[in-house]
Amino acid sequence: MSEKVIARLVLIVTVTVLALVGILNLKIIPRPADTPAFVYRLPLLHAMLNGTCSVLLIISYVAIHRKHVSLHKKLNVTAFILSAVFIASYVTYHYLANETAFPKDSSLRPVYLFILITHISCSAIVLPLILMSFYYGLKNEIVKHRKLTRFSFPIWLYVTITGVIVYLMISPYYNVPV
Repeated sequence: MSEKVIARLVLIVTVTVLALVGILNLKIIPRPADTPAFVYRLPLLHAMLNGTCSVLLIISYVAIHRKHVSLHKKLNVTAFILSAVFIASYVTYHYLANETAFPKDSSLRPVYLFILITHISCSAIVLPLILMSFYYGLKNEIVKHRKLTRFSFPIWLYVTITGVIVYLMISPYYNVPV
């Protein structure tokens, strides 16, 4: 496939994911009346996936600087797969569960909202960067890969770390049925 075709596919995937998340957040699609029990465990899974990706990305960064290209690729493919699982699980959660709000009277609310907003914004920005970085990496187009990962790596790492922080901050307020 040509780079032009890949760029179009990346655009389609990015727009589709962002549109789906937007539709779910706007509550355009009606939710089922009953929330399956497993759904209440998904936020913890999301935090675990994000935390694992953070560790993998850091180890991958160290590996490539030590010229361990094969390990670097394996770690990034694993982080990519875990991130894909995260996206699927995130969409599932937001389709099936009601939104949890951070308390308006909390003194930490501005901090939480800042972290959440930057997390969400960076998530939207980094998706196409990650996809193109992977394309260049898998095609062994190292110059293009390096040029793009200068941006995608720190943003992706920020997103995975702040994903864990958002979970830790909001988790006390989840309404989990007993």
